[in-house]
Amino acid sequence: MSQTNRYKQLFSFTLILGIGTVISKLMTYVVLTPLYTHYLTTDEFGIVELVVQTANMLMPLVSLGINQAVLRFGMDGETDRGSVLTTGLAVNLIGFIVFLLFYPLIRLIPAFGEYALLVYIFVFCAITHYLFAYCIKSMHRSKLFTICVIIGTAITVVLDILFLAVLDMGIVGYILAIALSDLTCSVILIIRGKLYKLIRFDKLKKSVTTSMLRYSIPLIPNSALWWITDYSDRYMVTLFVSESANGLYSLAYRLPNMLIMVCGIFMDAWQMSVLSEKSRLERQKFFTNVFAMYQSIIFVGASALIAGAKLVTRIIAADSFFDSWQYIPTLVIATAMSCFVTFLGTIYVVEKKSKSSLVTTIIGTIANISANFLLIPRMGAHGAALATALSYGLVVLLRAFHTRKFIPIGWNLPRFSLNMTIVIAQCFMMVFEVPYWQFICPAMFLLVLLVNFRLLLGSLKQVLQNRKGG
Repeated sequence: MSQTNRYKQLFSFTLILGIGTVISKLMTYVVLTPLYTHYLTTDEFGIVELVVQTANMLMPLVSLGINQAVLRFGMDGETDRGSVLTTGLAVNLIGFIVFLLFYPLIRLIPAFGEYALLVYIFVFCAITHYLFAYCIKSMHRSKLFTICVIIGTAITVVLDILFLAVLDMGIVGYILAIALSDLTCSVILIIRGKLYKLIRFDKLKKSVTTSMLRYSIPLIPNSALWWITDYSDRYMVTLFVSESANGLYSLAYRLPNMLIMVCGIFMDAWQMSVLSEKSRLERQKFFTNVFAMYQSIIFVGASALIAGAKLVTRIIAADSFFDSWQYIPTLVIATAMSCFVTFLGTIYVVEKKSKSSLVTTIIGTIANISANFLLIPRMGAHGAALATALSYGLVVLLRAFHTRKFIPIGWNLPRFSLNMTIVIAQCFMMVFEVPYWQFICPAMFLLVLLVNFRLLLGSLKQVLQNRKGG
């Protein structure tokens, strides 16, 4: 693929996926966050986050991580897509049947045993949705994928209004809205994507199943460990502080998730583009050029979120949740590091080195848990945010060195270091509310924007030229 076509394809995928994600997130922040904070107490919000995130942890265990293999093997063009999808469906169904056997044990978990049935409904609907969504992505049908994202969010909004505001169903309504939205999206993808034509159990092949499981099984502990890194702090905040503190801490994650949104849009498009590139030398150039633009976007976005943390929280959250703003700056730093971790992780995806990815994840998780035990009892939820940032930073360092043996990419360390220094200083100013922070933090954002302006402008010009050239 020519350089022009590579960037044109990346731009096209990013634009299409971005439209859907931005619309989806806007609906979430404008409608759902005020709805949740109005109709759920801080305690209920903390509990529902634990329920949902525990279900998220169970999903890769139930599916054996096969959905990721459906995306990777379906996209490389070397394996029959019907065989790939059918294998994924078979593994998901068998995994869920086995999962059903553990229902009595799930009911014994103190935090959410009474919601065990909802956990099962949530997990089944989610793994099914991801299976068909990843298949659609592997077919490069980004428009259908995007439309489904928008429809799914709209359904969630309508159901949340019905279940929370009208029927006052609380935690049950929150979870059911997400599950029913996932189920509806699965039906849409099967019908509009004509995936039913690919599902044929006579296409199950031992060689394909073995290859996919060999790739996906190391992703099970990898996903579980990332879940621990991301969410163990919420359990520990509940344990060492209170459920109310966890509710505030969980809400604080909402704003940094805007950065995850940008990262997610780009990474979805990036995976779809880079897997189409077969030349190792061209991959290296492509990775280096795109990473330069990517890190600038992440730092500018992080700086903007830190500067606006207090104002945005005042706008979107109920008064009882306002104190959550104080955790946002540090969580933004953690989120920025996680975005770099994700980008470097695509090198492992391209090279099918899922075991190497697992090793760095294990180290990061151990560091995170250790830091949580050390910092949360002393600093409360602030300690949890700091522990997450430090552990992600460690994994960035490990992957930056380790991935060079596969695809060495340029970092431009002077600019990266300057960006990192400014954003950390801005975080410090905001959290401790040093004198005149209201003026200093926006000024630091402008400084970050200035440092990255030429690169972002150059990247934009290149994208527009490539678009015209197409």
